[in-house]
Amino acid sequence: DQAIDIASHWVKGKIVVKEQFAPPDFREYTSTGDGELASIPTVILVNQGSASASEIVTGALQDWGLATVVGEKTFGKGSVQNLEDFPDGSSVKLTVAKWFTPKGRSIDKNGLQPDIEVKFTKDDADQNKDPQLERALEILGK
Repeated sequence: DQAIDIASHWVKGKIVVKEQFAPPDFREYTSTGDGELASIPTVILVNQGSASASEIVTGALQDWGLATVVGEKTFGKGSVQNLEDFPDGSSVKLTVAKWFTPKGRSIDKNGLQPDIEVKFTKDDADQNKDPQLERALEILGK
């Protein structure tokens, strides 16, 4: 719900995410807001630590052309899981659905590719540099 609410600041009256339970059973979630930020240039920074709800927001804004995505491929956590606890203290986690972007790209295990790939290396960190942020600021400065 929170990912849909966040994306709705840019996306107005369109699908934010699709959830697939069993093929071809899809449920579509539409934006809930008025898209008041849609006309403001937006850059989303991502890397392999970007997962789940952040991938939903990124996928929606990328699919609708509302943001430029900069960085590295995201994690690929596009599944919905339920945890079932048993009386003996054990439990099982079941995947019950998968998430797709508005245009049908699978998030699960694939992740999302940035529009502009910019690596962040150990040398960058050691030198206190952030080439991803620098590229985002370049884009916004255009």
